[in-house]
Amino acid sequence: MSGWAKKVFWKEVSVNEADGGFTVTLDGRGLKTPAKSALAVPTRDMAEAIAAEWRAQDGEVNPLSMPVTRSANAAIDKVAIQHGEVADMLADYGGTDLLCYRATNPEELIARQAAEWDPVLDWASETLGARLLPVAGVMHVAQSDTALQGLRDKVHAMSNFELAAFHDLVSLSGSLVLGFAATHQMRPIEEIWMLSRLDETWQEELWGVDEEAAEQAEIKKQAFLHADRFFKMSRK
Repeated sequence: MSGWAKKVFWKEVSVNEADGGFTVTLDGRGLKTPAKSALAVPTRDMAEAIAAEWRAQDGEVNPLSMPVTRSANAAIDKVAIQHGEVADMLADYGGTDLLCYRATNPEELIARQAAEWDPVLDWASETLGARLLPVAGVMHVAQSDTALQGLRDKVHAMSNFELAAFHDLVSLSGSLVLGFAATHQMRPIEEIWMLSRLDETWQEELWGVDEEAAEQAEIKKQAFLHADRFFKMSRK
């Protein structure tokens, strides 16, 4: 099947082993990505999740209801052909990591950032071998080339499917370190998400919740949780 079908036409969705991975078929025909590549994934868990999404379609196909399929397509059609560029783009977050740039006032926010973010930077130093230093204000301060290169190497070592998930973990949180915290299951994923929203939570406590902003934040949170799930499914 090439691209998205407008209407459901199949009766049976199956998962099959193929070339060291797994494929999903509709009435015996293998799924293809929008770029017409075979949709072959690394684990049975991922294939079963994709199959479940296709079985759940009723009437007309709704791509928005198929996040695992869309992420797998991205891994095959986008990440696979520019793995190095994607890895470099994500690794660059380390030089301006969210956790490193701290408020200069008020004291309560400064203290909260230190209490919540310093342990994560300590974890990165101990687990990832990369010590990133926090600074006050928004002026750029260069981090250790050795630390940044070590993180870059770890990003480049990811598979296409891992990197597709990691892209969203990092870009949605604004933090390379939090992306790694998620992939290493440093803390429950919802706690990691809340760490990325520390400043926004502070503002909400002061001024109240903006409903439109809260709706957008919830959309991003669900995408972050999906990326975490997809990364776990990508590991053999």
